[in-house]
Amino acid sequence: MSQTASADLLIESGNEIAVRQDLTLVALGKRPADLVLQVGRLLDVHSRSWLANQEIVIKGRRIAYVGPAGSWTGEAARRVHEPDLAAVPGFGEAHKHIESSHLTPEYEAALVMPHGVTWVCEASHEFSNVNGTRNLEFWLETRRRGLPMKIFPLPGSAVPPTAYEWGGGWYGYDEQKAFLNESLMVAGLDEVMDWPAVWNPENPSYSRLWGMIRATFEARGVIEGHAAGLRDIPTISAFAAAGMASDHEAWFPDEVWDKLTHGLFVELRPHSLPDIIKGLIAKGLSDWSQVAFVTDDRSATDTLKLGATDYNVRLAIESGLAPEIAIQCVTINPARHMRLTPWVGSIAPGRFADIVLLDDVAGLSIAKVWADGRLVSEGKVFVGELPKIDWPDWATSTVKIERTVTAEDFRIPASSNGPTAKAALLRPFHWHDDFITMDLPVVDGAVERDPDRNVTKFAIVDRFSGQAKVAKMFWLGTGPRTPNAALGSTLGHDKHNIWVVGSSDAAMAMVANALAEQQGGWVLVTGGKVVARVRYEVGGLMTARPAEALDAEMQALYAEGAKIDWMYEPTFSPRWWPGFPERLAFATLTCAPWRWVLVAPSEHAPEGFVNVATGETHPVVW
Repeated sequence: MSQTASADLLIESGNEIAVRQDLTLVALGKRPADLVLQVGRLLDVHSRSWLANQEIVIKGRRIAYVGPAGSWTGEAARRVHEPDLAAVPGFGEAHKHIESSHLTPEYEAALVMPHGVTWVCEASHEFSNVNGTRNLEFWLETRRRGLPMKIFPLPGSAVPPTAYEWGGGWYGYDEQKAFLNESLMVAGLDEVMDWPAVWNPENPSYSRLWGMIRATFEARGVIEGHAAGLRDIPTISAFAAAGMASDHEAWFPDEVWDKLTHGLFVELRPHSLPDIIKGLIAKGLSDWSQVAFVTDDRSATDTLKLGATDYNVRLAIESGLAPEIAIQCVTINPARHMRLTPWVGSIAPGRFADIVLLDDVAGLSIAKVWADGRLVSEGKVFVGELPKIDWPDWATSTVKIERTVTAEDFRIPASSNGPTAKAALLRPFHWHDDFITMDLPVVDGAVERDPDRNVTKFAIVDRFSGQAKVAKMFWLGTGPRTPNAALGSTLGHDKHNIWVVGSSDAAMAMVANALAEQQGGWVLVTGGKVVARVRYEVGGLMTARPAEALDAEMQALYAEGAKIDWMYEPTFSPRWWPGFPERLAFATLTCAPWRWVLVAPSEHAPEGFVNVATGETHPVVW
């Protein structure tokens, strides 16, 4: 599948030396350049100062020289003058799940590059849980084909997310070491999410995770963290002591302050960014070098509405942060943290020629974007080269179900002949030590839903073994109250088995079979038929289509979803809303602060109901 990369596409040690030897002579004027881009102003992010009337000398995909206009002594094939525009470095993200855009990397690039994004650290535990063996190949392929956006993959620590899960990937010391040795594009270890497995030597994932941490230290890579719910000083201290360098899960200003003052690099997401920015300004933070802005998970639909990383920068500016500092938070700060400053993060010699041209700095209005020394967008239109990739079977045939799923698979038999049975219930984002219990009716020997009390059925269907093993239980405050309806998806962070919620077992079976047939995405069933589909044919996570085509399918799903009566009850998470339950895709997470979860059946949890903090299991009915 792979094609030979040109010398200046992938970062490889031998090619890197040849590129820099050439740049050295270009900088001295002894070899010609390809382009001189002259701008009215240039932001030097190292000193946070504006330089007037600057020229940027470009050879190949890299910058050879930066200085006052007319100061370079060499010859160039082409000159471009933008006297009315201000140049800032291409934006980058220290933590991003491209899979959560639901676009393959080439179409994600076409979507976000007009918003200034030129490089991304891909937190790759999503695709790696689907096909761990081919994970690195997948993320480097588009760059090999000439994509101007740089992707720096970080193999996922959450492969699998917990010791109680299994599927398309397993990473430990050997796998992490191999990834780090294979490519200089691999920046470190993706977010370490299973905190109980880090601190507790009795946890079955303890040795696996510490093996990955060891391999990352050996390669001097960056160990990204995930400190959701870790807010007390002893735990924050332990988290930092374990080697985790960052957190993107902080929600509150005081929590961010505590994590900053204990040595963590903080990656702020937009839902909490305004309050945190205001809080840090109020505390008098003067050094913002340990702060970055990330989108983490943002769908193509949301990016079409809001923007990409540029949206985060505008939020920060609106919240009182100086534009220059806000720009540092998406350029030099994440590049320093990820140890990528020789290549990205600033407009400086040796770096890739990634330049965002602004016609209004305070409003962060983007006029043009250059990447790899080529113009890739004008206004909001992507004009760069987009490689056409026919993704192979290992990427597109990942939902392995070799039988027909039936309504019987979702039946929950009662353990006795009484009129009711006790049942264990969860609800979305149930971050409590104990599960919910309720007496539910028994009909014809099976425990039944109770829509009058907001109780429905939720299931996980394994998509990796071919056997479609099903774990099922009752959930509170989610799913359809409308009879004979069900919703499901292969997007189920982070293991990405099929999840399905429904008001009838037959409808749930129809959803599971439709998802297997289309190789992933979303399916909505009501009235005995499929009424909406969204296709994620690559890994069951992404589609190789433009963002607009995907959004059209999502809008059709939302429209059909609006006809359904959805159950709702508030839960701990402020991001759990009434209506179409799209965030159920995240309610299947198993990392801290989750305790009781439902996973695909395994030898550790035969019914799939397990406390991932303790390993305790429990029947779903008794």
